[in-house]
Amino acid sequence: QVQLVESGGGLVQAGDSLRLSCAASGSIFSIYTMGWYRRAPGKQRELVARIASGGSATYADSVKGRFTISRDDAKNTVYLQMNSLKPEDTAVYYCNADRLYGNSRSNFWGQGTQVIVSS
Repeated sequence: QVQLVESGGGLVQAGDSLRLSCAASGSIFSIYTMGWYRRAPGKQRELVARIASGGSATYADSVKGRFTISRDDAKNTVYLQMNSLKPEDTAVYYCNADRLYGNSRSNFWGQGTQVIVSS
């Protein structure tokens, strides 16, 4: 089991920055692929960014060049640095831990943190 707790959301203006954090506990953090997802009002949840255990990262096209995902395995924490925020970034942001080992998958979600970007 992995417990995930997000923090860092809030209300900001367009162009501002925020850094989200996700603290993990309960298992070996470093073996999980960690991801940030978001759900905007009236929309489905979508992948924002993901970082593998080796550190390689992927991003949604909508956030490339503005968001950076990173992880600190010593602190069991993954971050999402969000710069040049836009109103369309408004969403609840969720942290995810995922591990596929053979035919077994372990997948965990945090409770989410709200980000509101005003124009």
